[in-house]
Amino acid sequence: MSDPRVAALDRLDVLATAERTFTMDDAAFAAFYERTARPLWLYLARTSGDPRLADDLLHESYYRVLRVATPFESDDHRRHYLFRVAANLVRDARRRDGARGATQTTPPEETLMDRATERSADRAVASLDLHRALAQLSPRERSLLWLAYVDGQTHEEIAAAHGVKRASMKMLLHRARQRLLGLLGERKGHTP
Repeated sequence: MSDPRVAALDRLDVLATAERTFTMDDAAFAAFYERTARPLWLYLARTSGDPRLADDLLHESYYRVLRVATPFESDDHRRHYLFRVAANLVRDARRRDGARGATQTTPPEETLMDRATERSADRAVASLDLHRALAQLSPRERSLLWLAYVDGQTHEEIAAAHGVKRASMKMLLHRARQRLLGLLGERKGHTP
């Protein structure tokens, strides 16, 4: 039987070593945050459907990445891990909201129409149609489409962020794209 004090000291030593391995200095973190905060917040806002929730999840994502005891090979590796953490946080938030019976929040149409004064009427209608169609997609479908077409991530990166195989992710992305196109086609009064 081992001494529990020795085991506790061993665990503390492992944690201290892991923290030293990962630690970023203030300048490195500031640069990483500057490069990733806006794209991450946009991703969180779109996939969660709630800008206030996106604010909370943004901070939680960075906190979890900073606390992880995994050495990263590069800034890209750290960035992909950050988006994976964010995807998991959105999924967890949806599960909690589902358990409470909450519904997805979407920005009111008036907010979207206020933006229409800044653009042409055609673009405002298209934006409203796209927003409504995206709101009908599952959080996972929105996430896949966002990472692929807005954030420009590769299939491998998206698969890693969602914890699926590349071949599965390609099919999921294809289905999400087809579903979005179908919803947009229904808005215009015809099916694709």
